[in-house]
Amino acid sequence: MTAPVVTGLGVVAANGLGTEAYWQATLNGRTGVRTISRFDPAGYPVRLAGEVPDFVAEEHLPGRLLPQTDRMTRLSLYAAEQALADAGVPDTDGLRYDVGVATASSMGGFEFGQRELGNLWSKGGSHVSAYQSFAWFYAVNSGQISIRHNLRGPGAALVTDHAGGLDALGHARRQIRRGTASMLTGAVDGALCPLGLAGLLSTGVYSTGTDPGTAYRPFAADADGAVPGEGGAHLILEEKDAARARGARVYGELSGYAATFDPSGAAPTGLRRAITGALRDARAEPGDVDLVIADATADRAADRAEAAALAEVFGPRAVPVTAPKTLVGRLQAGAAALDVATALLALRDGVAPHTATVDTPAPDYPIDLVTGAPRTLPLRRVLVVARGRGGFNAAAVLRRV
Repeated sequence: MTAPVVTGLGVVAANGLGTEAYWQATLNGRTGVRTISRFDPAGYPVRLAGEVPDFVAEEHLPGRLLPQTDRMTRLSLYAAEQALADAGVPDTDGLRYDVGVATASSMGGFEFGQRELGNLWSKGGSHVSAYQSFAWFYAVNSGQISIRHNLRGPGAALVTDHAGGLDALGHARRQIRRGTASMLTGAVDGALCPLGLAGLLSTGVYSTGTDPGTAYRPFAADADGAVPGEGGAHLILEEKDAARARGARVYGELSGYAATFDPSGAAPTGLRRAITGALRDARAEPGDVDLVIADATADRAADRAEAAALAEVFGPRAVPVTAPKTLVGRLQAGAAALDVATALLALRDGVAPHTATVDTPAPDYPIDLVTGAPRTLPLRRVLVVARGRGGFNAAAVLRRV
């Protein structure tokens, strides 16, 4: 059985709406992090975020969908449409049982829920939208995508925090191996509203910096946390031979994936085990990996643990490591999905994007962090790693075909 391949990408990010806009902004080191604009953040310790700009939902979605969707779902629907079009999957009036949907989410439609709760307490129950019954839910993106595009293959919604974007791909791969022709997968996530920000602040892992260019600095000596954001990526995953038979363009192969869990109180070995498991699944050795896209929390202890895991597997400073998400923020479940899209674009163009907000990593991190400018490399395999709060770990190997 051949490994599945990615034939379509759809990206929404704070520094670019659409795949190529995002990629060029990332290579140019152009940040999308800015002061939150959709509400007044003056009363919050965290005031910066990666907001997706210039997205007018009415220009991309039918009017009937607007009353029933959260901003996060609207961004997800946009990315899904872009991915399907990029892969050449035609729209059809009939139901398609050969295409499934597997997405990930960490928060659901928080902004929609906040508005309806406000209506409940200020106006009464008769003013709460009937769409509240599902618009807030973690599975809403999978459902709305399936309905809009008549996709009736296997469906799923995964909730593993920041690891979700990789876990969705792993689930989609299983469905393809069971006989589904193709899967729309990935994640678009985020909730940049007062209720969503309050939830994020409770974790204590976000930066209180006010300079968009330096607030999110993973692996730096003065790192003080990440910046929240919204966005992510959807991808079309297909069985390789079937994709070739229909003449589809192939971005790369999902050749390895693994997920682990670190129970509370146990030794945190899960990230290393996820990396070695993904390599084993890909039938690859550590020396076969040409680039790592890091989870990069910008928490000193968590960064140190990630750097140590990479050094244990690959050797100290033995493989280039980068974290382009510093330009857009941590996107909850969408972060790892966007990192996978970034890995595929890096494979396509033979260039490793840099960690634009960091000049020099702290000396106690034994990694070769790509800084200063993108690095031209003969990329064959890229490893993407992700960690979620609560003990979730995931890793995926993408290979150039």
